[in-house]
Amino acid sequence: MTSPDPLSPRLPSPLHELRDDRFGRRGLRLVLKRDDLIHPELIGNKWRKLVPNIAAAHGRALVTFGGAYSNHLRATAAAGRLLGLSTTGVVRGQELADRPLNPSLARCAADGMRLHFVDRSTYRRKTEPETLAAILRAAGAEGAYVVPEGGSNAEAVHGCRDLGAELRGHAEVVAVACGTGGTLAGLAAGLAAGQRALGIPVLRGGFLEDGIRDLQERAFGARSGTWSLDDRFHCGGYARTTPALEAFAQDFEQRHGLPVERLYVAKLLYGLVALTEEGAFARGTTIAAVVTGRPFPEPRAAAAGPGQSSPEPGQSPP
Repeated sequence: MTSPDPLSPRLPSPLHELRDDRFGRRGLRLVLKRDDLIHPELIGNKWRKLVPNIAAAHGRALVTFGGAYSNHLRATAAAGRLLGLSTTGVVRGQELADRPLNPSLARCAADGMRLHFVDRSTYRRKTEPETLAAILRAAGAEGAYVVPEGGSNAEAVHGCRDLGAELRGHAEVVAVACGTGGTLAGLAAGLAAGQRALGIPVLRGGFLEDGIRDLQERAFGARSGTWSLDDRFHCGGYARTTPALEAFAQDFEQRHGLPVERLYVAKLLYGLVALTEEGAFARGTTIAAVVTGRPFPEPRAAAAGPGQSSPEPGQSPP
């Protein structure tokens, strides 16, 4: 008897319509693409990005990168446990090595991931070949398959193209929160003609457009699909929040009974409501918002207090 695949997904992920008068009174429909329900441990776009990389690794150990509260590190560690693969996480911030593990890193360690902390200057240069080689040597991971920060590479972009294909015919605008840009790069390529993808960056800096274009060129040879970014809703940067964002997220949870992940999903929904109030979408438009994650740690009350599971300021994206 064949053992079940521990990474078996729920695909296509469900599409749920929300009745929200902020959209309805302007003649718009809002639907949620529930990628957070794909897999119980590889949440949302992490499944779509990691599984192609695991296939490319052909059973080799995995090494990847992330900040102290990285969703991507947790997903990689969980995949390693489920598949019996060795995993190493290179964590941004040498100073964290002497501190007790936060809940996110503790989950990684519990799932068998070896954690290797590097100073922030070295971490910024991790894509340079000599620096990467030195990091891998120091981490004891020289023969491992390298998955980049956030899981965003050509393999991941191909995996996320299926997300766009699942949404063909369901919405004129498909919106997603962006960290490293791999999900948007694939999503836009998978949509049909006449659909467009909108990215809401959760980091400040205005660097994502070039990164997404580069990912698409590596994956498809050229820019693909219709997509744009609106970088006004990062609320100060990755892991940063504002009282207005927290109030919005709590209100959304109370309206719809849906726990809202703060680092990505809250900023996405906040941005869509603001754009709606600005008249950015024509009447009759259906907007699909991709729910890429669930709050951590779980379970979580419907309206958590400010700062719950918030990374330290300046942490790198999951």
